[in-house]
Amino acid sequence: MNMTYIQEHETDTLSLKRSLDTGTDKQRQAVQHIIDEVRKNGDEAVGSFTQQFDGVLIDQPLVTEEEIAKAYERLDPVMIEVIQTAIQNIRTYHERQLTTSWFYHQPDGSMLGQKVTPLDAVGVYVPGGTAAYPSSVLMNVIPALVAGVERIVLVTPPGKDGCLNDAVLVASRELGISEMYKMGGAQAIAALAYGTESIEPVDKITGPGNIYVALAKREVFGQVDIDMIAGPSEIAILADETALAHEVAADLLSQAEHDTLASSVLVTPSRALAEEVQAEVQAQLDTLPRKSIAATSIQDHGRIYVTESMDLAVKIVNQLAPEHLEVLTAYPESFLGRIKHAGAIFLGRYSPEPVGDYFAGPNHVLPTNGTARFSSPLGVTDFQKKTSIISYSKEAFDTHRESIAAFARLEGLEAHARSIESRKREESSK
Repeated sequence: MNMTYIQEHETDTLSLKRSLDTGTDKQRQAVQHIIDEVRKNGDEAVGSFTQQFDGVLIDQPLVTEEEIAKAYERLDPVMIEVIQTAIQNIRTYHERQLTTSWFYHQPDGSMLGQKVTPLDAVGVYVPGGTAAYPSSVLMNVIPALVAGVERIVLVTPPGKDGCLNDAVLVASRELGISEMYKMGGAQAIAALAYGTESIEPVDKITGPGNIYVALAKREVFGQVDIDMIAGPSEIAILADETALAHEVAADLLSQAEHDTLASSVLVTPSRALAEEVQAEVQAQLDTLPRKSIAATSIQDHGRIYVTESMDLAVKIVNQLAPEHLEVLTAYPESFLGRIKHAGAIFLGRYSPEPVGDYFAGPNHVLPTNGTARFSSPLGVTDFQKKTSIISYSKEAFDTHRESIAAFARLEGLEAHARSIESRKREESSK
């Protein structure tokens, strides 16, 4: 890993931000073509693209009860219990996020408020094919369930055998999902957004995917809502001399193995720790199954920043605004009030990032690419919409109607003013 000694005046150039991949012209055109075809030809187009890109002909994309039953038979019972426990943890955490409608009355008889309503239908995209991500099922579906969404549709690419991963099927069924479809890529996003003969459209699409999925989500935004266009994964570790080098190195590599574009950064005032971690990363790389991916990530996007002080280290962390931030110091809780920007903060050596990825409860769908400066993790409120409620009394209206009409005319909107004044004329005619 590249190691740099950072002084106060040099921090302005530091950033994890990388240009978001908006695809090539060819990729964008391909995605637009897929979306257009699905809008025109529905299920037929989805099936054709699934055969073309996934190499399998799917006669019945809707997952059957028999397929789910077989998944339960094949999956290790211990893993089913792990999934069930993770569900409990994640649900308990997200239930605390639930917001409800509120109203208040004023002395003049007016009533104002906010009505909170769950979305009607949500589509969840789960990556598949060569890999399986049951954790993506849990993190996207559970907050929607807690919010009260009645219809949740899950789509995921089939494997070469035309089947879905057992753990994904079990996780989905444990959450009560009945609509699961064997389809992926841009064609699945288009089917969720616009509907086909067999799939009713949804109101919002969440979940990660490859560049074609990301481009498709960007394209259908406006027809439906989306969660985010996420960039490569990131981890920053704020550490002092008490941190253990082999643990820091392991945590940095836990993100590096995701993607060659993933970013792993250590920020510390301890040069000794920095040098030990640098050596540990190289040693641990040799035994990783995904060594080639992790090594490229570390080489291109791995950094160790050695600072003059811990205060400067905190300043750098806030400037980076990382997706994941681990605080490995003697008293990690003491830094919580000073950290302003991070998608998720992991305090202490017993809270490594994978604890949050899979099990603890907080959502692992987090803002990347510096957007933690203004964005939040996926949560219950992402699956709710808010409606303002206004009920003015006659007393309140009479008190303020002249002011409202004057404000309308200030903006040059005469019809607005006359809307207010028409009530006065109506009363005069009685």
